[in-house]
Amino acid sequence: MTNVKPIPDGFSTVTPYLIVHDGNAVIQFYERAFGAKEVLRLDGPNNTLAHGEIVIGESRVMLANEHPGMGALSPKSIGGSPVSMLIYVPNVDEAFQQAIDAGATEIRPVQDQFYGDRAGTLKDPFGHQWTLATHTEDVSQEEVERRFAEMMKQAGGSESPS
Repeated sequence: MTNVKPIPDGFSTVTPYLIVHDGNAVIQFYERAFGAKEVLRLDGPNNTLAHGEIVIGESRVMLANEHPGMGALSPKSIGGSPVSMLIYVPNVDEAFQQAIDAGATEIRPVQDQFYGDRAGTLKDPFGHQWTLATHTEDVSQEEVERRFAEMMKQAGGSESPS
């Protein structure tokens, strides 16, 4: 019996798999916006993306065109996505602007966060949300909790953290 790794090289324990409306356009956008590199493409009928894999930084992301018959629908078909991806980058301000220039839409501007990141959130043209962040401060759990409580107190407890 061969000794096969339970997690293949290049993968993490959790690997996102995005269902998209137009896989070819999505890959091109992620290359421009996030510096993604395509590592695998399996084309389906009519030049659709049956399965693709890209690498952003050190993380692999899988994606495929939607397939309604299998219950695989894109944000475009369901009117949005309840999932948000997080990308850590060396310079969030530059990376955020690069994504905006590529066609993303700002949801929350880049700003310093109570938990030690400088981060902003955007939506790609295909309906997926992405938070881009640079870690700027190591903050203990106790300090995060204190800052969060203070932020909630100042906001009257009615707003969720950004």
